[in-house]
Amino acid sequence: MLEPEIAAFIERTAAIYSGHSTSLPPSEQRAIYDRYAAALTPPLPAGVTAEDAMFQASAGHPIRLRLYRNRSKASGTHGGTVLYFHGGGFVLGSLESHQIVTARIAADTGLDVIAVDYRLAPEHRAPAAHDDCLEVTLAALDDRLPFDSLAKSALQLAGDSAGANLAASIAMRLRDGGVQGVRGLALVYPMLDTEPQMPARETEAHAPMLTLADVHAFRDLYWGERAPYPAWTVPLDAARFDRLPPTLAIGVEHDPLRDDARVFVERVNAAGGQARLWIGTGLVHGCWRALESSPGVKALHHTVCQFLGAHSAVS
Repeated sequence: MLEPEIAAFIERTAAIYSGHSTSLPPSEQRAIYDRYAAALTPPLPAGVTAEDAMFQASAGHPIRLRLYRNRSKASGTHGGTVLYFHGGGFVLGSLESHQIVTARIAADTGLDVIAVDYRLAPEHRAPAAHDDCLEVTLAALDDRLPFDSLAKSALQLAGDSAGANLAASIAMRLRDGGVQGVRGLALVYPMLDTEPQMPARETEAHAPMLTLADVHAFRDLYWGERAPYPAWTVPLDAARFDRLPPTLAIGVEHDPLRDDARVFVERVNAAGGQARLWIGTGLVHGCWRALESSPGVKALHHTVCQFLGAHSAVS
């Protein structure tokens, strides 16, 4: 059953945004999605500033970054930095579309939050988004990002939906390469495989806000309609789940991707890792935008912020 405030949020969303129409060109889908996101995005929280910068990828293309910093909580030594990868099925989303999330994380944790505007499909198919986010993460670990005062900050990775896939994939890639320095991994309604896990794949196939058909459409636009896919871009296909950073994975009840979070946590814990699962009862995919109205989303947000705060200490 939907939380009443989420039911109202879905109705409000339907009046603004008709959903993911794969019959439209990606540019039109993005324009509609961005208008919807803008309609639900409040001004920056008090004390939070935003600074834009450009990171030049080794392949030659620019990657837009945006740093959110809570000036009222900042001190000479920052408690840490969160690299945030937005959702949108690898097709939609931008720095602007997810400011409602990134700015509030900065406001409520005091951590620096850097949003990453990676390349989108289908213009840039797999592993383009993963490559961009991996390169930015490596630059952050080496203090090569174009922002001041990040040198000694503890780094964590976070993301929602497709962005959570990026965060998990990069954590695994760094582990495999022997690269250390990521202290925490926060995954919100993650898309961790090219096919959602059971039983939510069937029971929530027609869930509000995201259907199984939507998941398949986004999958095909990014990965293509046929395997093989770049192996490191599909976290639940990994051979190993050990030696990952402490992980929080959040699923929501009415979402075909709900059990991706559960299965990932089970595998990490079975491999001797530290992972926690949190399920949002009565919530839907994309519900973080209902932060101001939904008690369940407030609890989700608090859980994420509490986790990030707990793993932000600099040794």
